Amino acid sequence: MTEPAPNPTHTRLRQAAQTLGLALDDAAATQLLAYLAMLQRWNRVYNLTAVRDPQEMLTHHVLDCLAVLPPLRRHAAGRSLRVLDVGSGGGLPGVAIAIMQPEWPVCTIDAVAKKASFVRQVAAEVPVRNLRALHGRVEVLEPAPAEGGQGYDLIVSRAFASLADFVALTRHLLTPGGAWLAMKGRAPDDEVAALPADVTVFHVEQLRVPDLAAQRCLVWLRPHGRT
Repeated sequence: MTEPAPNPTHTRLRQAAQTLGLALDDAAATQLLAYLAMLQRWNRVYNLTAVRDPQEMLTHHVLDCLAVLPPLRRHAAGRSLRVLDVGSGGGLPGVAIAIMQPEWPVCTIDAVAKKASFVRQVAAEVPVRNLRALHGRVEVLEPAPAEGGQGYDLIVSRAFASLADFVALTRHLLTPGGAWLAMKGRAPDDEVAALPADVTVFHVEQLRVPDLAAQRCLVWLRPHGRT
């Protein structure tokens, strides 16, 4: 009996993870591919992303988000982080973070109901047990009583807002010692200059996303005086 031909998307995912220095076990690979398939399926009806081609979805969405994992792990330094993904859309990067860090509680929030519904379905169907999706505006979100009323150790966004708006809308949700992480294209010097005086950019980190010919960087921020 001949063996089935390897799935090219699975092969690309494995190769990209290796390039990023990520150990991708079978369970995580299966979850990421199931998420990608759901994103493609729901996108036909709900217009979750302007990217339509499945291979471009893999590169521009899944691999783009996986590239954040090595810096996140360095920042965590072995700790379990409570993560909030703001303006998550179709679950980017929150779903990828939750799959790759199953011990971290990850919450996504989006103001568009159909997008929050999609992420809830991903959590149930893939499944991703540590993933929770909320529908609403982040500026009126309160820390969940089920989590002891605590805020979030890391608040992350991808194409959500300017840096000044990002920190202003989410400051009340950041734990003492917590940090913001903004995923950007090129380094946003004008946005950094517009930040309030009590917010510090403590690192701007260039990223290389496998198979993506575009600039990517991470902007790390914290309230002034926190370590």
